[in-house]
Amino acid sequence: MRLIVFSRTLRPSGYPKVTIVSEDAGRAVAALRDQPGKDIWLMGGGVLFRSLLDTGQVDSVEVGVIPVLLGGGIPLLPPPGSGATLQLAGSRIYSKTGIVSLEYTVQRGA
Repeated sequence: MRLIVFSRTLRPSGYPKVTIVSEDAGRAVAALRDQPGKDIWLMGGGVLFRSLLDTGQVDSVEVGVIPVLLGGGIPLLPPPGSGATLQLAGSRIYSKTGIVSLEYTVQRGA
């Protein structure tokens, strides 16, 4: 498995076994998608997710809902008229923790 980190502050010299991408995440993910291999998983960042969604690099989304209240943040759902909508494809409840996992597919041209 390759580990790729999208960061504007980390430098490759500090992490020799990690590929650091600091610019144009959409182009980097498009290049990965053109290579043979399995799925690409993104863990974390709403800003990165939104940039990849806006460049058409997202096929599906899994969202874990953790029962903790926080303040404002980056909206996950695309704004109306953006050309992409999310359609709920499945859900799972983890009863021991109270976490809910939601899986969405990205619909284009809506």
